Amino acid sequence: MITVKNISKIYKTGDVEVKALDNVSFIIDKGEFVAIMGPSGSGKSTLMHIIGALDKPTKGEYILDGQNVEKLDEDKLAEIRNKKIGFVFQAYNLLARTSALKNVTIPMMYAGIEREKREEIAKKLLTIVGLKDRFEHTPSQLSGGQQQRVAIARALSMNPTILLADEPTGNIATVQAEEIMEIFQNLNKKGNTIVMITHEQEIAEYAKRVIKIRDGKIVEDSKNGKQKKANGKKK
Repeated sequence: MITVKNISKIYKTGDVEVKALDNVSFIIDKGEFVAIMGPSGSGKSTLMHIIGALDKPTKGEYILDGQNVEKLDEDKLAEIRNKKIGFVFQAYNLLARTSALKNVTIPMMYAGIEREKREEIAKKLLTIVGLKDRFEHTPSQLSGGQQQRVAIARALSMNPTILLADEPTGNIATVQAEEIMEIFQNLNKKGNTIVMITHEQEIAEYAKRVIKIRDGKIVEDSKNGKQKKANGKKK
């Protein structure tokens, strides 16, 4: 599903070059739950932007679902971002004066899906993430964890090929973080492919596979044999 092959990303400021990624390669299969972990400045955010079709590598290939992404024009990239990738951000990025239901319908509205159908899908997704009784609540009426649930439902609204989560528990309390990770694990059990960016070891342990990156290079890529369950136990 995802093939990252010999990718490098170089940023230039005047005569100074900074190599954010250095010859990175890996494959993520359909149905995997992968955490990409590293400290600040490791290159994980740059890698996330490339996987999310928000940026292009300086060198190398990125193939998503059979398409060579770095060769596509902006219109095609926008189509991929809207239809194939569901984004979950640390900051939620919800419209402040808009209900949970309408926040979830936004990607479907841009895709031209009729109102009745998109509201039906939004209600189903909000129910899946545990917000059946919060359809009409605005973000200010929801806790941080509940806002992130809305963001997850919105990310799933176009039935994406991949769910890309950037530090999804960074702004919420530990108990709420466990609840969010339980949602991710349940989605993964249903077949969703999840790639999660994090700097926290405890959060990475919820994934089935952990790719560690440092100074723009992969230093470890291993299956997580002791995957943490959301109740704090390991299996």
